[in-house]
Amino acid sequence: MLRNSGILNVLLLAAVVMCGLSVVTSQHKARKLFIKLQNGKELAQQMDVEWGQLQLEQSTWATPARVEKIAAQQLQMQLPRNGQVQFIRVEPDGRVNRQP
Repeated sequence: MLRNSGILNVLLLAAVVMCGLSVVTSQHKARKLFIKLQNGKELAQQMDVEWGQLQLEQSTWATPARVEKIAAQQLQMQLPRNGQVQFIRVEPDGRVNRQP
């Protein structure tokens, strides 16, 4: 009987050690995943900031005054005179109606 209780104690000790090791392992994995999650959140925040900066830059580059200035200076474009403008209207039945 003493021998059986000794074997039982050894088995119980092994089970406790195994449970303790599995707890430590799972906590370590959870911490690694949490760090990965935090890094992903930080990257997403940095990308949001960069996206905002890019939107601001785009709105600056696309202002009508800047586009008009570049069109006039670099491309030698100019606004059409009154006689050069024609409006073309397509009727619902498909006929084309030109208006000066």
